[in-house]
Amino acid sequence: MNIFKFELKTYWKSFFLWSLGIVALQIIMMVFYPSMAQDAQIMDLILENYPVELLQAIGLGEQVSLASVLGYYTFVFVFVQLVIGVQSGYYGFQFLSVEEREHTADFLFAKPVTRRRILVGKYFAALSILLLTSLVVAGSTFISIELFRDGRGYETGPLLMLLFSVPLFQLFFFSIGMLVTVMTKRIRSVISYALGFGFGLYVLNAFRSIVGGEMLGIFTPYYHFEPSYILMEGSIPLERALISIGIIISAHLITYVAYLKRNIRA
Repeated sequence: MNIFKFELKTYWKSFFLWSLGIVALQIIMMVFYPSMAQDAQIMDLILENYPVELLQAIGLGEQVSLASVLGYYTFVFVFVQLVIGVQSGYYGFQFLSVEEREHTADFLFAKPVTRRRILVGKYFAALSILLLTSLVVAGSTFISIELFRDGRGYETGPLLMLLFSVPLFQLFFFSIGMLVTVMTKRIRSVISYALGFGFGLYVLNAFRSIVGGEMLGIFTPYYHFEPSYILMEGSIPLERALISIGIIISAHLITYVAYLKRNIRA
């Protein structure tokens, strides 16, 4: 029984729907850029009157101008992060709990395969879908920008750095989803967990932007991979990224050990 191929097939429909949503989101939001850029001075004056904390909460900093391609895309990518955060969390909460939730665990573990092989096969299937999603994000990013940049130039370097951060951003949500799944008895509503987790960490980062302070940012990848910082500075904040990497590695190790010892409910 090829677990990897079987699991991969089960992801195709959801992958297609998530990808369609990501592409549509980027195109729909970039459609407004040409008209927004024409009234750039008015928009920038309006934004100057908004509190800095509020602008940061919606992904815009003091140096971000909606007139520039990357400045406007900073605003767009905040919503892209929300979508891929929920999607990655959904796959993390789902891939270890589905057998227990759908009462197929007894069938799976009756087969001549070890738990390690089951875990590895399911993991790499989910990881493959996440990597394909990151490619969809990258492709739709460049396509939507090229379609609606209205002849305005932009630097590709900072944009590539932002897109390179996507797999780590995905792995954060996926890893925590795995960890929660293996540490709880049963997850009845995966989408509820994914939505709560994705939006909850976004709200936490928005709250951090408003009240200030670095401590709250430790717990949210929206701060570790902040689009405005990456696009304006042209680099991923190393110290913040290392926090995410540490959490990802820890979650993987705990999940692996706990799953091998877990009492699977049939």
